[in-house]
Amino acid sequence: MPSVASPAAARQATSLDRHLFLRPIAHRGLHSRRKGLIENSAPAFQAAIDKGYGIECDLQAAKGGAPMVFHDERLERLIAASGRISERSPAALARLTYRHQSTGILSFEQLLELVGERVPLLVEVKRNKHPPPRPFLERIAAQAALYRGPLGLMSFDRDIVTLLSRLAPGVARGWVVGRHQLAARWWAAPPTARKDAAVARLLSSAPGEIAFLAVDVKLIKSARGFLAARAIELPLFSWTIRTRRERAAAARFADAPIFEGYEA
Repeated sequence: MPSVASPAAARQATSLDRHLFLRPIAHRGLHSRRKGLIENSAPAFQAAIDKGYGIECDLQAAKGGAPMVFHDERLERLIAASGRISERSPAALARLTYRHQSTGILSFEQLLELVGERVPLLVEVKRNKHPPPRPFLERIAAQAALYRGPLGLMSFDRDIVTLLSRLAPGVARGWVVGRHQLAARWWAAPPTARKDAAVARLLSSAPGEIAFLAVDVKLIKSARGFLAARAIELPLFSWTIRTRRERAAAARFADAPIFEGYEA
């Protein structure tokens, strides 16, 4: 199977429209506690749309596999309820609301309807301790394939990305890369050629036929060097951009930031 290490792989994958996607991407929507806009909620997504930002969001599986727009495996950080999201049906989840809010958890279908093709979407498919159920991925693929707006599916999990390439071959797919995929304390060591080599080995193991990378800002310089050395022209997003220093790194080495905590 082609890998990211091969320029041909990038050409074979369903590509992202750079004109549409290469703009600031609001991480979990343009959320703000101060403004009462909760991450991954309809108001946060609408705020991003109003500003013309792209949207990054997360999908978790409800009971039975329905994809729901929620980051955590468990409910209690944001919802006045406890337990795993996978233990409740979509109907039961729809009756819950975010703390101190009247808005509730969106389904993936509702998110697509809300966005309505107006801004690009980067959709992270979550994996928890266990692989997600096959119906979850099948429903994501089916809904994404029917959507006519700019959309990319992505995951940290290589197997998920590979399966989505089979279930939705016409939808762009990307790999999310973070520090936790490297040796412990990699990021705390001073920059060296060995650090760059470690990132290169990681990126060389990417799933085949990906259309983009979404890389931890701590790895972005090394990732850019890896792509440049191999003449690979995949769009490179960087996350999660919060500080001035991170903004500078993303501006220099990434094609677009996935940001939060400020307006780009």
